[in-house]
Amino acid sequence: MIGILDYGAGNIASVKNAMAYIGLDANTVSSAEGIDSSDCLVFPGQGSFGSMMEILLERDIYDPLYDYIKDNRPFLGVCLGLQVLFEGSEEDPNIKGYGILKGRATKFTQGKVPQIGWNNILPIPGTIEPGWAYYVNSYRIEASDCTMARSDYFGEFVAAIRKDNMTAFQFHPEKSGRYGLSLLSWWYNCLQKE
Repeated sequence: MIGILDYGAGNIASVKNAMAYIGLDANTVSSAEGIDSSDCLVFPGQGSFGSMMEILLERDIYDPLYDYIKDNRPFLGVCLGLQVLFEGSEEDPNIKGYGILKGRATKFTQGKVPQIGWNNILPIPGTIEPGWAYYVNSYRIEASDCTMARSDYFGEFVAAIRKDNMTAFQFHPEKSGRYGLSLLSWWYNCLQKE
């Protein structure tokens, strides 16, 4: 079963509809038991970094989510669901991320902030296809050793990562039309081959 983590924020309905459109059955989960029973887990984070982390703690799913990821189980992060994997964010400097990956989210210092709209996805050769995806973000990871694709908004930043069980997009595949749907299919197909 594909679990979509519902922690009170995020594009839950949009992600579920996108999964259904490509023929995948996904259910929302909101508890430790729901996380643990998921064969693969989607975390569509949205809002502020600090608020997200606090809600995970308040709802007693902070540790279960961390354990799920560290146990090398299939995980797909979207937007803040990418940033949570890293050490933290300038948005809330006193609140730590999971620190599974090295790096911190930093704020865009040029252009209109947040970045809202379509941006070009520039993949590392041999990973995903290039295309255009929809963003809503004020913060970004500038570099990572597991970068799968980059985008450019007054400087390049990480658009997507993949390492072991973890795949994550800074953009919103569920709002990125056919290209986004193709990436969700690609992610699920990768899981079937592993």
